[in-house]
Amino acid sequence: MSDAQIMNTTQSPTQSDAVPSVNRAEIAKRQRVQDIVFHRTTQSFSLLVLVALVGIIVSLFINAWPTFAKFGAHFLWYVEWDIINQEFGAAISIVGTVLSAGIAMLLAVPLAFGIAVFLTETCPLWLRRPLGTAIELLAAVPSIIYGMFGLFVFAPVYADYLQVPLQSVLGGMPMVGWLFGGATNGLGILAAGIILAFMVLPFVAAVMRDVFEITPPILRESAYGLGCTTWEVVRKVVLPYTQTGVIGGIMLGLGRALGETMAVTFVIGNANRMPNSLFSPGTSIASLLANEFGEAEGLHFNTLFALGFLLFCITFVVLALAKWLIVRTEKAKGN
Repeated sequence: MSDAQIMNTTQSPTQSDAVPSVNRAEIAKRQRVQDIVFHRTTQSFSLLVLVALVGIIVSLFINAWPTFAKFGAHFLWYVEWDIINQEFGAAISIVGTVLSAGIAMLLAVPLAFGIAVFLTETCPLWLRRPLGTAIELLAAVPSIIYGMFGLFVFAPVYADYLQVPLQSVLGGMPMVGWLFGGATNGLGILAAGIILAFMVLPFVAAVMRDVFEITPPILRESAYGLGCTTWEVVRKVVLPYTQTGVIGGIMLGLGRALGETMAVTFVIGNANRMPNSLFSPGTSIASLLANEFGEAEGLHFNTLFALGFLLFCITFVVLALAKWLIVRTEKAKGN
């Protein structure tokens, strides 16, 4: 073998090693570029949501400013709603919104808790899946269907079998009798709260069921091994482990109840006066917007935007409170 052949033979491994190293460098460079592009793309998606949120807030405030400039803070507790004389106040719709949503949560949260406990702790396996699917399907029902059900099916039954008996039994009692006064026509604040409870119940129950299911089985088995009953397991093991998710589910339902429009519009009565009992008609911010936005102009138009801005603020306060409760719960666990 000649010297040139020997040199070529000895140099070939070095050249063959150089080619893979170059390929690896190109692959690493291409991967870095892909990571940068992917990071910037996902970041732009997140910023797009933030820009849209800021745009909504700014547009609401700009259109609502004439109302805020004329009435000031007095707008929040002013009860007048006179379109002819251009005198507007938000107190009636704010009270109706808070009352109907509060009634809905008082009814829905205990029921949702019971449903979630049954599905995760005591429900037979053959019934667990179909029952859970049925609850999730209830969450997919459009709100206008709930409103039609409330007006044409629930309201007559509610008037004959709930309003009339309650008014006859409790209407004359001191201290609480005023709560059950008014016309027994199936409409009003309590009717709106019950329909809202039907609507938010599937959401809260589904979230509670999901968070209850993430409890490690070993914790449940250990508690049962110590002789705990099912209620003791739920109260002392499942709830402390999942309380953050439970709070989040409740606040999710509350946010849905505060902003619901069509279902409330059908059954709340749509009266621009301060409710003086659970049976009296009222209005909410969302239902007032639905009823009057199409014909509004001038200051009336700006006032509806002001109500929308207030509804956004109320929802923001609720979500901020939920976040604060979650952070406080996490700190308590850490301590």
